[in-house]
Amino acid sequence: MRRGSQSIAANPVLIGAATTLVVLVAVFLAYNANNGLPFVPTYQLTADVPSAANLVKGNEVRIGGTRVGVVDKITPKRLADGRVIAQLHMKLETTVKPLPKDSTILIRQKSALGLKYVQVTKGKSSQGWAEGATIPLKQATPAPVEFDEFLSTFDEKTRHAAQQQLNGLGTGFAGRGQDLNRAIQSLNPLLANLAPAMANLADDRTRLARFSEALGRTSAIVAPVADQQAQLFANLDTTFTAFAAIARPYLQDSISGGPPALQTAIDELPKQRPFLANSEAFFHDLRPGVKALSGAAADLADAFTVGEPALKESVTFNKRLKPVFDSLERFADDPLVKLGVDDLTQTAKIANPLFAAIAPGQTVCNYWTLLFRNAASLLSEGDTVGTGQRFMIVATPQGPNNEGSPSSGPANGGGAKNDNFLHANPYPNTAAPGQTQECEAGNESYAAGKQVIGNVPGNQGENTQKTTTSASR
Repeated sequence: MRRGSQSIAANPVLIGAATTLVVLVAVFLAYNANNGLPFVPTYQLTADVPSAANLVKGNEVRIGGTRVGVVDKITPKRLADGRVIAQLHMKLETTVKPLPKDSTILIRQKSALGLKYVQVTKGKSSQGWAEGATIPLKQATPAPVEFDEFLSTFDEKTRHAAQQQLNGLGTGFAGRGQDLNRAIQSLNPLLANLAPAMANLADDRTRLARFSEALGRTSAIVAPVADQQAQLFANLDTTFTAFAAIARPYLQDSISGGPPALQTAIDELPKQRPFLANSEAFFHDLRPGVKALSGAAADLADAFTVGEPALKESVTFNKRLKPVFDSLERFADDPLVKLGVDDLTQTAKIANPLFAAIAPGQTVCNYWTLLFRNAASLLSEGDTVGTGQRFMIVATPQGPNNEGSPSSGPANGGGAKNDNFLHANPYPNTAAPGQTQECEAGNESYAAGKQVIGNVPGNQGENTQKTTTSASR
């Protein structure tokens, strides 16, 4: 009788052998994990760096914080000028192949304990490094600063003060994790723009060392008022909390537009000084006029209200006036016009005394308007044939030298009623220059029983019969 075949699960020797094999493979893979898994393709590059201090085989290579490979080997390399640098042999994942040729290499600290890694910052070049290529030393920028070098810059007093400051900051930042996260997120553009400013501060001409010493003395002086300063910061927190509601876009736009505005002010304000000085003198002289305008403010407001539609229509009106002004320009350029204007000017000078004498007859006494009105009324009666003159016969008084018959002298009494006295004023006062300011024609008083030739005694006043137009009635 044949024995049946046994399962592997029933054989303890085979189970133990299989378990041992699995453990050995796992240990092997774990031991070589830093050097890359076997049978996995890699992208190998070599990079020259100034120093590989504290960097060891198996350290990570990162791009953007993500592990993309390991350092396979570190070897020294002597340059032609005698300097010795380090050459890093790296095994990278094929996903980064090819690495752009303008990429940079930097050895950075991974923790405060001294663990380091290689940071690769990918460039934007369309050309990449081929398999096994060497990245030159000039791509290893910027120069790294070791943590111990940074700490050695502070003396014992500074380190003690830093401890106290960190203790205070730790207490102040407790419970503000989310606010700190948002602040750190916002620091990226600040740090990018901070590099030029820090370069200026590092310049010896800024005398930053003297400033730091003065700042230390200032801090010692203000130490007694620390409580008041603390209240100041608490009040500032309230203020900035209020500003937070308008930080974007209003304050942000104000800050962004500040530097160009300040530069424009630096360039332009000196040029405006003469204008401002003249403006000051102008407004000083304008004060009496502005004070007088206060009483006319209501009328001016009405004028502006009425004038607004007129101004809107003035654009079309001005376009229509263009041919008129073109004609005026041609007229003004005509040499004969100048001769005519000169003649008119001379005529105006000659006629000015005449106009000055007859103008008050209308402007003060309204005589010219009354003349034309009465002349029109004289011929207002008519029929289909034409108009007739209206008149009234006035009988002259009888007596010696009366006005109704030839006489040898002016009438001066006599007659039945004894009213035969001449009253004549051929040139009455009309408020003209050199005359009594009165409207005498038509207003003379009648002196009974007395001959009056010329201006009557006394001032007859400036009152005459008023005339109105049909539009003003």
